[in-house]
Amino acid sequence: MDYSDKVMDHFENPRNVGEIEDADGVGQVGNPSCGDIMKMYIKVDDDNKISDVKFKTFGCGAAIATSSITTELVKGKTLDEAKELSNQAVAEALGGLPDVKMHCSNLAADALRKAINNYLGIETEEEDDFHCHHQHG
Repeated sequence: MDYSDKVMDHFENPRNVGEIEDADGVGQVGNPSCGDIMKMYIKVDDDNKISDVKFKTFGCGAAIATSSITTELVKGKTLDEAKELSNQAVAEALGGLPDVKMHCSNLAADALRKAINNYLGIETEEEDDFHCHHQHG
């Protein structure tokens, strides 16, 4: 499977890894049965901007790379701007993703949205219909 240099860079040197102890919002998505689990933490400043964002991802290289680029794309953005981040934008920022890995960019954007909703006090329903459509390896 061919990954762009940017995907490999973010996989090998992921940005903003870790957790924020006193996070304003936390979002977790994933499916333990297929192995991709993503947790995103955000800090929000007085201007409603994301002042800090960190992630922890247990998953394939593409899942780690998409989490990493997502944190870079939204740091300093307002919550409204960050919520608009699409999986397509995440994939494009990485120079493209193989089709079978596009769901990873969905996960990263979803984890971010859940963290924002958590900060805003919006309850989101768990997606019970998240099925694993890919092979790891």
